[in-house]
Amino acid sequence: MTVTQTEFRTALLDGAQPTPEGLRNADGRAAGRRFDVYRNNVAVSLTEALETGFPVIRKLLGEENFKGITGIYLRQSPPESPVMMYYGASFPDFLRGFEPLKHIGYLGDVAALEMALRRSYHAADAEAAGGDVLARVPPEQLEQVRLQFAPSVEVLSSPWPIHDIWRFNMVDGADKPRAEAQDVLVTRPEFDPELHLMPTGGGAFVTALMAGAPLGQAAAQATTIAPDFDLGGCLALLLTGHAITTATT
Repeated sequence: MTVTQTEFRTALLDGAQPTPEGLRNADGRAAGRRFDVYRNNVAVSLTEALETGFPVIRKLLGEENFKGITGIYLRQSPPESPVMMYYGASFPDFLRGFEPLKHIGYLGDVAALEMALRRSYHAADAEAAGGDVLARVPPEQLEQVRLQFAPSVEVLSSPWPIHDIWRFNMVDGADKPRAEAQDVLVTRPEFDPELHLMPTGGGAFVTALMAGAPLGQAAAQATTIAPDFDLGGCLALLLTGHAITTATT
């Protein structure tokens, strides 16, 4: 009897499933016990990958709840890549749609922030533009400048205080989260990613720039959200975080 890939994967990720009928080991005998060991090792490895990738979610949920929820997730979302650093990319959306956790609305966005930190860490290197890159642009052309960003740059906008929640759970002595929406910039000026809380409207500003909008248009989008948008402060944050690689007109 031939075991299909679907049958094998379903049984592999669900300990309640029996060993697929017809599965044999190298000696031609039923692979029940060896399959159980292999199945357990796979589940442990995937759970450990999620524990490593989402430490704040693990802390917020507690050890027991985290293991139970990730057990459900890994059965629904097996790895799509052999590289474990990518595993969990869909975990934020899973948390947003998981009915028993709907009352904790910020979990999905916090998980998205943790995933952004992981992507930033593993992103390709890029040489940052000098701190005077915008000063070299003629003033009359400044609004038409288009910026290119390092691959390690990530931006997230959330109705929840995701920056504060992350810091409160990861940084000793951090203040309690404020009750506010927050835009977060992730940069990697050296070896490790860094989180930056952006001024209101900053998420829309950087998102527009990363989509190819010129500086003037991106700033206009930000001011529709925050009439007093701090353009200078946001640009300084990008430059000191080595987020910008080129500026062209």
